[in-house]
Amino acid sequence: MANNGGNQGWRRVVRAFGYSMKGFRACYELEEAFRQELFLLIPLVPLGLWLGETPVERALLVGSLLVVPIVELLNSAIEANVDRIGTERHELSGRAKDIASAAVFSSITLCVVIWALLLVPKLF
Repeated sequence: MANNGGNQGWRRVVRAFGYSMKGFRACYELEEAFRQELFLLIPLVPLGLWLGETPVERALLVGSLLVVPIVELLNSAIEANVDRIGTERHELSGRAKDIASAAVFSSITLCVVIWALLLVPKLF
């Protein structure tokens, strides 16, 4: 059994929530891409809710938007971990950062494809 410092039940949940908010705050303060993605969510989430004609369409439009900052959080965590190990250039460090960046790009591409597939047919 994992040792979680004696935190069980609601205490563990509350502490986990606090750690999550600390992570959001750090990413918001330190990562410009994360801030940009959050600012894009402000108009796009209501737009997705408005443009989606069914609950499934709304879920796809909004859900695809939310995937992008989630992947950005993971990308930022990987980059921070790699940078902690050392700032000298290393092939594996570069590869880890590039792969994490590719994940962000893939999430953005997924979002664009979903929006296009759902909205372009409505325009024609």
